Amino acid sequence: MAKRIRKAVFPVAGLGTRFLPATKANPKEMLPVVDKPLIQYAAEEAVRAGIETLIFVNGRNKRSIPDHFDKAYELETELEESGKLERLAAVRNIVPSHVACIYIRQSEALGLGHAVLCAEPVVGDEPFAVILADDLIDDGEGDGCLAQMVRRYDEQVASILGVQRVPEAHTDRYGVVDIEPVSERLGRLNAIVEKPSPAHAPSNLGVVGRYILNGSIFNKLRQTRPGAGGEIQLTDAIAALMRDEPVFAYEFEGTRYDCGDKLGYLQATVEFGVKHPDFGKAFADYLRQRRA
Repeated sequence: MAKRIRKAVFPVAGLGTRFLPATKANPKEMLPVVDKPLIQYAAEEAVRAGIETLIFVNGRNKRSIPDHFDKAYELETELEESGKLERLAAVRNIVPSHVACIYIRQSEALGLGHAVLCAEPVVGDEPFAVILADDLIDDGEGDGCLAQMVRRYDEQVASILGVQRVPEAHTDRYGVVDIEPVSERLGRLNAIVEKPSPAHAPSNLGVVGRYILNGSIFNKLRQTRPGAGGEIQLTDAIAALMRDEPVFAYEFEGTRYDCGDKLGYLQATVEFGVKHPDFGKAFADYLRQRRA
């Protein structure tokens, strides 16, 4: 029987240089899409998938992330006394009471693989999820991309990478996989290549910021030598893991917005804005008037 996926790792130590100066003192993961920061969308997706422990691997100048998930006594008191109970509920219910938040410092910016390795003392030998908050994934009325992947993990009991079809001209922005189809939307990895040129890409299936990994990935990460930029690449460790055990790719259902990119961030803001229950219709009307 498969072990339940109970823990999720959020690597949030990056500098967010593409959004400077907005990210000079504020983490990119705290950039808001309408009325919630990116990291909250990611945490909510994890909770919907049954995650009970959120592990944030952060760096310097990231205090606003633990502050966001912490209790805000003064703010809550003020909202309660002024009768703003709906806003009070929004502040209090950022994460359910049964969900624990743990913070680990990544002392050096040594890459995504190193960030994941920093979480080993908390994860142990359990299977776990990795979520990159930059990738905001909307699956409409569903329960989220990670929940889809957890169901596939329960079937395969093997590491699974979230993938999507990407423009062939953009393969050099992704880890790209070659797969052997197993079932609808699911394939077993034959190879994974980090940022190949379009001429050398094995497919147009790009890995995005969702992973479920067996605890055996930690041994591979410890053995992974630094690659480009002196960073430990998670892709290299996954390629090594494939030699010992099956690894799968799942083409998730939903729309992914690359919020690490300014255009993708703006697109997400517009799409989530027009769906907002309070003002979505008015915002959509405004956009139509602009086009007129």
